[in-house]
Amino acid sequence: MSDKSNDVKVKMSAFEHGGDTSAEVQDDGMDGGRLVLCGANAYDKKYYFNKRFEKLPKSIQDDLHIICVLFTEEVGGIFTISFEKDGEVCLETRTDENDITYDDVSSGLLIGQIRQNRAELFESLKAYYRVLILGEDLDKVLAEE
Repeated sequence: MSDKSNDVKVKMSAFEHGGDTSAEVQDDGMDGGRLVLCGANAYDKKYYFNKRFEKLPKSIQDDLHIICVLFTEEVGGIFTISFEKDGEVCLETRTDENDITYDDVSSGLLIGQIRQNRAELFESLKAYYRVLILGEDLDKVLAEE
């Protein structure tokens, strides 16, 4: 196993699974009108995964966990992946106003890099959401992709 792989496992093990990533995430997984898929909180070292999406393949759940935890380890703050009402995937980061270690510039750059590198994953998640949560026709959704 590579050093990089070991590093990811160490960082992931530092994050307790469960709990909310912020006070704004409600019991139903809603955050400001968005349905939260998952998130990580660098302050509490916690990872949140919305149980409504537990039928996603384990490999995708693991990828999302890695994305969230590594983001907060690198930049700090609170990072969430959520869905807009139309199914668009939203990557959002927040910080405590007194956090002087949070890197706002790196945050924006890293979000852009994640969007670019994981575009296929996010398109698949959007289709999943539209079909299984919004109840749209699978053939229609796939035809639009």
